[in-house]
Amino acid sequence: MRVKISTPFGDMIAELYNETPQHRDNFIKLAEEGFYNDLLFHRVISGFMIQGGDPDSKGAAPEQRLGSGGPGYTIEAEILPQFYHKKGALSAARTGDGANPERRSSGSQFYVVQGRPVPMGGSNVQKENQMMQEYIRKPENAEYMERLKGYQQMASDPAKLQEAQQKIQELTEEIRGKALEGYVPPEPTEKDKLYAEIGGTPHLDGAYTVFGEVVEGLDVIDKIAAVKTAPGDRPVEDVKMSVSVIK
Repeated sequence: MRVKISTPFGDMIAELYNETPQHRDNFIKLAEEGFYNDLLFHRVISGFMIQGGDPDSKGAAPEQRLGSGGPGYTIEAEILPQFYHKKGALSAARTGDGANPERRSSGSQFYVVQGRPVPMGGSNVQKENQMMQEYIRKPENAEYMERLKGYQQMASDPAKLQEAQQKIQELTEEIRGKALEGYVPPEPTEKDKLYAEIGGTPHLDGAYTVFGEVVEGLDVIDKIAAVKTAPGDRPVEDVKMSVSVIK
């Protein structure tokens, strides 16, 4: 099933996933009822996402804080590993884990991912750094930590800064060779390649329900994400939406 999200910057056509039926059916129901018509994209963060669906945003005064409204219910999470936060992902907003450990979705608020390109191998670098930190924290490798502290102390003297930086680099390479001995970085997945090609927000994966994706009108996301915003990330000039179901 597809829906059209119309904005002053153009239309986005989104495909709703059948694998997330509760979110799909709820979004279609609200669209057919006209719930989203004249609501705002009330939270816009360039390089991250555009968010809307708060019923309190309809006719809201410029200074009004938005983001807490909804239809009076939440939806059970449908977080699936095959759906992730690539550019164009249509995802359900929600309250944080502290108040919402089940990660239930807002009944109406959603966001569309813009994100940024993610270099391939980024996760490997994080893994390698973690392995190196774990290595030097082992009691039998305490000498490395002592040497590192000594070089860091040396770096506080401007006259010895360059020498200290060189020694830290040499120590890092020494630790890397021992800590990563036998480690073979995994090959990039299709997901890694897509994040590198079109971008996204991978840090949100597994935490929010992704229930669709924009298949036409990705440029509209960029146009909305580029608008001037006020404190609180609300656009200075209202960006209204309407949502209709494509039969």
